Amino acid sequence: SNDNPAQLSTPDKIIAVNQVARKSFLNNSWAAMSFAGELAGSDPMNRIASRVVAYWNRTYEYRLVQSLIGILLSNVANNASDMVVDISAATSANPITINGTQYTSPSFTRDAVIDAAATIGDRMSDFRAIAMHSSVFREASKNNEIQFIRDSDNNVMFATYAGMAVLQDDSLAMPSAGVYLTVLFGSGAVGFASDEPATGFGTEVWRFPDQGNGGGQSTLYSRRNSIIHPLGFTFTNSSVAGDSPASAELALAANWNRVAIQRKAVPLCFLVTK
Repeated sequence: SNDNPAQLSTPDKIIAVNQVARKSFLNNSWAAMSFAGELAGSDPMNRIASRVVAYWNRTYEYRLVQSLIGILLSNVANNASDMVVDISAATSANPITINGTQYTSPSFTRDAVIDAAATIGDRMSDFRAIAMHSSVFREASKNNEIQFIRDSDNNVMFATYAGMAVLQDDSLAMPSAGVYLTVLFGSGAVGFASDEPATGFGTEVWRFPDQGNGGGQSTLYSRRNSIIHPLGFTFTNSSVAGDSPASAELALAANWNRVAIQRKAVPLCFLVTK
């Protein structure tokens, strides 16, 4: 500030970016022969119907993990790995030094988690959840790094690591054998939406009475439209063959581009270990 009326201040601007999320059109179906139900003494279609929600939950979780792998590879290729700490190649003969810590082993450690979280700078306390492979969870448990807390009703025990909720998923494995991906999430790190097709017919049961030599077959069809989108990224569609990206295509670096202006705006980080 000064007392010169001719000198005007220049206001800063708020910068907005566009994120493109790709919609996926998914479906699956399950069939059961009526005669098999007669032999089993119960209707297998009831069992199928009871497991549809669990199937979609597993499918969405797997597609999220594949998307995260694609983002990691994109970050390595395009952003100088500023969201990634990779110690999977560390050995005593060829140590890897990160932020002053020398890693002589590729194993999962508390120091490596801290260095991964530190990629977001002074916002590292924003991380609320950590997802890891069961092999990594086993090692952390052996090191007495997993703590359990009860829910408010004192009924369910939740696993935590350094105060973060722990999620386990065995699809958190990199292509190289024995190499695992650990992901730290902040609030709002991933957007998700799922619904039945706009035209309806999200669930159909179709009967084929002539199959099984007249015994009959029933088929349940389930259809879901969904979006799973990590904050701060655009899905580029650079390598998608069909109308919806396959899981393997979600894991391609070419299909992701970070559009967030700052690294700190993306509440995600990755740790790669053995």
